[in-house]
Amino acid sequence: MQQVILKNLGEVSYQTAWDLQQELMAEVIAIKRANRDAAVQTTQRHYFLYCEHPHVYTLGRSGSMDNLLLSESELSDKGIEFYKINRGGDITYHGPGQIVGYPILDLDCFFTDIHRFVRYIEEAVIRTLAEYDVKGERLEGLSGVWLKANENQPDRKICAIGIHLSRWVTMHGFAFNIQTDLEYFKYIVPCGITNKAVTSLEMELGKAVDLGEVSTKLNQHFSELFEFELTSC
Repeated sequence: MQQVILKNLGEVSYQTAWDLQQELMAEVIAIKRANRDAAVQTTQRHYFLYCEHPHVYTLGRSGSMDNLLLSESELSDKGIEFYKINRGGDITYHGPGQIVGYPILDLDCFFTDIHRFVRYIEEAVIRTLAEYDVKGERLEGLSGVWLKANENQPDRKICAIGIHLSRWVTMHGFAFNIQTDLEYFKYIVPCGITNKAVTSLEMELGKAVDLGEVSTKLNQHFSELFEFELTSC
């Protein structure tokens, strides 16, 4: 069974987390390259980072600046950072009360199937939501985890996913809205989708939810799906 090093970064700036992801990805790729020619193989390392970010918008490589509805000065006035990054997808928001997860895994040690990787992230969130009697689902043609429309609300996203791969090593990941201030989504067109909404676990339950409790449940489901063992660092 693969060992995955779990790092809980707490609240950390987006740039700091991005720099760390790139550093760890480079480490994993370097081990992978060295093992190709080595007589004695070095055990591959894998990482799973959890964090919260101060208010920030990130725009994926396929995203449109038109989906950011604030000017540079308005971003500054509201204390919101903005980054163009190398993950897939369009624009999204990160902020306090959100569980952000960055798996840095060498998929050669698991399975080389990017669609399966994304589906497993979705499934871990869906199973976690089920423990709170909330039915998370997939919508055809869209990534992430959704709650389907009812008589009072449209389809709404509770977890966004955007990833990047190099030599089958992953980075970036998911943002799961738990206690998230949903007002910040009003200043963007989330994921470039105009006819759907965004929600949080707290909003759906109508009560406060502990982020640590949710993270523990997520860890269990990720471990079962990927068949890895998380070790704290």
